[in-house]
Amino acid sequence: MTARRAMLGVLLLLLVTCGCGSTTRAVPEPKPSVPGDWHLEFHDEFDGSRLDRKRWTTCYDWNDDGCTIGSSGELEWYQPGQVSVDGGKLTLAAERRTVRGSDGQVHPWVSGMISTGRDDWYAEPRETFTYGYFEAAIRIPAQSGMAPAFWLIPASRFTPPEIDIMEFLGAPDELTMYVHWRNAEGDERKQRGAFAAPGFPDDYHVFALLWEKDRLVWYVDGVERFKVTAPERIPHVPMEVILNLAVGLLKPPPPSTDSARMLVDWVRVWQR
Repeated sequence: MTARRAMLGVLLLLLVTCGCGSTTRAVPEPKPSVPGDWHLEFHDEFDGSRLDRKRWTTCYDWNDDGCTIGSSGELEWYQPGQVSVDGGKLTLAAERRTVRGSDGQVHPWVSGMISTGRDDWYAEPRETFTYGYFEAAIRIPAQSGMAPAFWLIPASRFTPPEIDIMEFLGAPDELTMYVHWRNAEGDERKQRGAFAAPGFPDDYHVFALLWEKDRLVWYVDGVERFKVTAPERIPHVPMEVILNLAVGLLKPPPPSTDSARMLVDWVRVWQR
């Protein structure tokens, strides 16, 4: 009897230790790769079967049954149907399909984007942030002519300032990182960082930005890749978070390309 009790005690200890006696699994709380006293202010793990519309809209603040940035020569018209959530990931899908936008222009591509901003110009933004640590796990498309991006724009709806955390401009092998600002004379200025490496489309990578009052620091998979400390270049205004898959920015896709996908595993915003 004593031996049986001792064996049962050992078995219970093993069950508690390994969690085998429970149907739930304890998941460690995520932590940013930058040390500090951080709290998780905003996140989406995309675990459901549809986009959380309390967190995200599917256009820029100038949404009118779709949107684009006409001044940059992009080819896509963003539509909600190009955004999907399934299997723990967000998919932004670009497709070669002609559509006439509410801007009166004919666009040869449709694509997807999400933003923590407004549903339309006169609405209130969902979430805005001033300073913090911004990160997302993203798998970019391999096709050339695509411009996947993870970036911040002012809640005022007027740029600059602007911070591009991750941007691939037409080619999948060179990451660009930008900060945009106005100088004392009101002229637009920008500073660029770049990091070239093969294999970005092969897997997810964590693109991140540390935004503090005195510095901007960009990271790829936890490694610092770019830094800005000039005081006039650091924004101090509330910003919205955007992820989008633009098409034809700098160069159009080749005729053989009819679709592309940008996948996002999760998005997190930390603040002190």
